[in-house]
Amino acid sequence: MKLHEYQAKRIFGQYGVPVPEGEVATTPEEAREIAQRIGGPVVVKAQVLVGGRGKAGGVKLAKTPEEAEEKARQILGMDIKGLTVKKVLIDPAADIQDEIYLGMIIDRARQRVVMMASAEGGVEIEEVAATNPDAIKKVAVDPFLGMKGYQAIGMASALGLDKSQFRPFTKIATGLYNAFIGSDAELAEINPLVVQGDGSLLAVDGKMVVDDNGLFRHPDLAEKRDLDEEDPYETKAREADLSYIKLDGEIGCMVNGAGLAMATMDIVKFYGGSPANFLDIGGGADAEKVATALEIILSDPHVKAVLVNIFGGITRCDEVAKGLLKAIDEVKPDVPFVIRLVGTNEEEGRALMAEANFPTARTLAEAAQMAVAAAKGEL
Repeated sequence: MKLHEYQAKRIFGQYGVPVPEGEVATTPEEAREIAQRIGGPVVVKAQVLVGGRGKAGGVKLAKTPEEAEEKARQILGMDIKGLTVKKVLIDPAADIQDEIYLGMIIDRARQRVVMMASAEGGVEIEEVAATNPDAIKKVAVDPFLGMKGYQAIGMASALGLDKSQFRPFTKIATGLYNAFIGSDAELAEINPLVVQGDGSLLAVDGKMVVDDNGLFRHPDLAEKRDLDEEDPYETKAREADLSYIKLDGEIGCMVNGAGLAMATMDIVKFYGGSPANFLDIGGGADAEKVATALEIILSDPHVKAVLVNIFGGITRCDEVAKGLLKAIDEVKPDVPFVIRLVGTNEEEGRALMAEANFPTARTLAEAAQMAVAAAKGEL
């Protein structure tokens, strides 16, 4: 789950990271009132869950409250990479002398949280990694010891900061790490962490991605989810306890089990097709859950065929068949189906599908080839 900039920075602030005291506005008039309270130049920043806001015109400087109102009017309603701006953050303008990137991310190879930093802040870290990878410094943090002072000081030195800034940088790095751990995050970054004219450090931008699997421990974070900026079908899938990710192919896949779903997508690709989605209905899926899954798959106009691959362990194949027939009766799709049912009650499941004149396959290879042929209109 992605958090908006203002949400991320408020969390950072709770862990001792210095952040601007800004407020969120949903109308130009609110933006003017906030700017009046701040009492100086402000930055009006679009709050959307994508990068590149500045290049798209979603970040503007305003010197007066009236100018803040006008800038907010220009930004609100703007389309940035397919997302409509519905709110803006009004932050006090910073006296920026230099910009640093600072982030925390999980390095799965090291099995550690890694602190990454670069003196080339203010631009996307992916761009720095591509053009000047040596500019990115990394430090792995021991999960039992946490962020140690010497690690932060070593990073500050590597970034070329003045010795007088080592202590505040250490506080910021430690706070960011603690925010990362305390929120079950997958990513926490400050870009940029600015050096102001008086030498102080300030996190003027923030980003957090929280692990959905940890949200049961953080109901306060779960409430921050912005459903307006999520794919509505991914939202529907999550509410139905389905794992769904939309892709760009033409063969819809409904599978039980993440590993089997990946194998199904791979073999579809092997036989010349392209999966339209990843969808795992999980174990013990009943007819209603299967129907919901199929409705989500068929909502994609690019789907030309549907491949159902079910291994019946906990999940009963006849229950899956009933769910399929129920969904097909409700949705009335105009695309062909290929069904592979193997395991518990597979014969009963196949019999139900055969009565409804739907083709079934016994092997995954056979099913994939049939689905690819169906998507091409050859079945």
